[in-house]
Amino acid sequence: MMHLLTDLGFFRRFVTSSKDGDARIWDVTLRRSAICLSGHTLAVTFVKWGGDGFIYTGSQDCTIKVWETTQGKLIRELKAALERYNKMKGNAPERLVFGSDDFTMFLWEPSVSKHLKTRMTGHQQLWNGITGMFVAAFRGHVGPVYQICWSADSRLLLSGSKDSTLKVWDVRTQKLKQDLPSHEDEVFAVDWSPDGEIVASGGRDRVLKLWMG
Repeated sequence: MMHLLTDLGFFRRFVTSSKDGDARIWDVTLRRSAICLSGHTLAVTFVKWGGDGFIYTGSQDCTIKVWETTQGKLIRELKAALERYNKMKGNAPERLVFGSDDFTMFLWEPSVSKHLKTRMTGHQQLWNGITGMFVAAFRGHVGPVYQICWSADSRLLLSGSKDSTLKVWDVRTQKLKQDLPSHEDEVFAVDWSPDGEIVASGGRDRVLKLWMG
């Protein structure tokens, strides 16, 4: 997984996570790893560059760590994440979604009922996150889609696939806006920069690519 940072009006750095247990901050100008964030004991499966300038990493070691970005120092390990989540969630019931390789997703509200709320079947499709109702289908990839990412204004959707391509979709028209065939193998990770000007992708070919415009 990766996340981009726009600094002082233009793109300078981005952060990636890996199965090796580290996250790395990359310098785009120098085209190399600038800082290694080491501390997790298992694979880092999530990374996010927060709006306050901190980097948040989540790992299979069941910890969430917060890092400062100038020297890569560990600031704290979050132990009250669930409490903070419940505060933000408010009175709305928690919704749980899980998916399967058979292109099926299940939506539950565990605190409301033990019964399934709805079953969502299909691939490359958009669903209402509250009701589970079908919204739209996006057809174009010829292989499984591994990751999607919304643009900051929620008007565009970016997808990365086993077919080695990235695709940009217009949510309003529900049509393909741009096709980015690039990687030599499967595309595992995609992300937008906060200003929406740059897209990053990472693939099985061990290459990180940046797209502008």
